Amino acid sequence: MAVKVYERILHLFEAEGITTLFGIPDPNFVHMFHLAEERGWNVVAPHHEESAGFMAEAVSRMTGKPAVCVGTLGPGVANLAPAMMCAKVEHSPVVFLGGQRARITEQRVRRGRIQFVRQAALFENSVKYSASIEYADQTDEVIREGLRTALNGTPGPVYIEYPQHVIQQELDVPPPVEPSAYRLVGQTAGADKVAEAVAAIRAAKQPILLVGHGVHTSRAGAQVKALADLMACPVIQTSGGTSYIEGLEDRTFSYGFSPSAVDAVVNSDLCLAIGTELGEPVHHGRRHHWAANEANRTWILVEQDPTAIGVNRSIDVPLIGDLRAIVPQLADALKDTPRTATPELDAWIRQDADRLAELAETAPSGQTPVHPARLIVEATKAFPKDGIMVRDGGATTIFGWTYSQAKPHDVIWNQNFGHLGTGLPYAVGAGVADGGRRPLMLITGDSSFQFHIAELETAARLNLPLVCVVAADYQWGLEVGVYKRTFGQGSRETGAHWSTATRLDKVAEGFGCYGEYVERDEDIAPAIKRAYASGRPGVIHVVIDPKANSEEMPSYDEYSTWAAEGH
Repeated sequence: MAVKVYERILHLFEAEGITTLFGIPDPNFVHMFHLAEERGWNVVAPHHEESAGFMAEAVSRMTGKPAVCVGTLGPGVANLAPAMMCAKVEHSPVVFLGGQRARITEQRVRRGRIQFVRQAALFENSVKYSASIEYADQTDEVIREGLRTALNGTPGPVYIEYPQHVIQQELDVPPPVEPSAYRLVGQTAGADKVAEAVAAIRAAKQPILLVGHGVHTSRAGAQVKALADLMACPVIQTSGGTSYIEGLEDRTFSYGFSPSAVDAVVNSDLCLAIGTELGEPVHHGRRHHWAANEANRTWILVEQDPTAIGVNRSIDVPLIGDLRAIVPQLADALKDTPRTATPELDAWIRQDADRLAELAETAPSGQTPVHPARLIVEATKAFPKDGIMVRDGGATTIFGWTYSQAKPHDVIWNQNFGHLGTGLPYAVGAGVADGGRRPLMLITGDSSFQFHIAELETAARLNLPLVCVVAADYQWGLEVGVYKRTFGQGSRETGAHWSTATRLDKVAEGFGCYGEYVERDEDIAPAIKRAYASGRPGVIHVVIDPKANSEEMPSYDEYSTWAAEGH
């Protein structure tokens, strides 16, 4: 069939189940945008290309598939760069498409070329694959190599550009093939290793499941639930894997921040780790809480990238392949010999439930400005049961780890890279992926919220059921705390404060959203309810205690151990 290059690119993405495109229209892409819309794609234009990258990343997390965003040549592609770096560190398979001047421009011996820089080489260290479609007949091989590289091993982003003279050229090509024809799909582990892992699980007295970010971004919750039921053991969340698998909420504990999780880790004699790279926030599986019982613990790691085995710690039984294929292998092998839960599991469940109830009861209340702990308690109590939770901010997120009363099945935040400002674009992307069916809540600090505040208009244009609860202390709260700990109380906090006249609820109204200003903790939940009922995206500007936000962060000692090796 005869198609133009831009049309063939869409066909190749559709073969992977991709039907959403983020970006700002540009001469390189207007034909692609028109055709994508005609073919039933979601075509979403944000107000900044960086936001486009974050929105695409959220779509990938919510669908378990690659996602696509575009940037115009020169400045548009430059604006994509932070999102590329973020996707690399967060292991998100996002395809970044870039426009480029015709190659005659690049090869000329000239100065003063408009909107031109050699782009592909700039991004080689920020993506897994960086390439250009130099000739029309390369389209299939370059796009497929990008998809193959994005999804094989540790997932991650790729950058592909095409010069202006290529995009309109025609190809005579057959219909696209299924992904399994050009990349590895559904790789299972070897039978011998599965048998070894199953024997170790059966022999264990106190096994645990360590569930990471990859379980949720691959949408493998149901498979892990089936395995967890057979193992009858605690589920320990990594800091990147803070979504709760439906049906396992009561026995899922947050590593490091829940005493039940700490007890379960210390007493464990087997850890089955799934969807985690065993990074610094879990102390590489070696330090801190793991150290005491290290000699008696067997490690099983489900990992797609064979080069990751043994890097952060030694692994007794590596299971190499796609966790969506391997977890069912384990469940199938264990189905006739399910484990019985130990008495300790019930005790840990009660301990964690009592902890959450006590936190809700003891979080400081009745004060103005609102204490940040009380903000988290009230906001998360008002979180819709079927909602999607998005987090952003420094101190606000730390308070959220400890005081959250919600157990969402989908949580999106930027854990590995710690990139502030991702929250609002993530929320928009998640809403697009979900089709606007489920309510969204963004809990964020005001500093983070202002990075991409223009995307409130995007949320309003799409009529997303999003409520943004903004903890406003008019400062970089985490950094103010650093100043105080470094130089003492009363020291200068250079560059860490801004005007207390800032009204984010009014900004929201200017973008066509619902806005409300709150100064008392008892008004938070009713304001959230009114925002959802308004039928528009909402912003609840909650004035919080800046002193408490910078000085009273809970579990900060635990958080500070994450990067202990580098300090």
